[in-house]
Amino acid sequence: MSDPTETLDALGLLCPLPVLKARKRLKSMPEGSVLRVLADDPAAIIDVPHFCIESGYQLLSQDDADGHQIYVIQKTG
Repeated sequence: MSDPTETLDALGLLCPLPVLKARKRLKSMPEGSVLRVLADDPAAIIDVPHFCIESGYQLLSQDDADGHQIYVIQKTG
């Protein structure tokens, strides 16, 4: 697994803001980059993987830590 290029702190943001902010950040990143997203919105568990599938990005990992979720997403072509 690649090390994250950038981290997006979406803690405290409610749906759909974590996904919208991830989309905006990934759009500006070069292909192959890896974004780590921190989120605590319960809907993110469904929204982030769905966003990756719909956008063609690869969800490298999805973990829980200290009351929030950590998503690692790779920007693919």
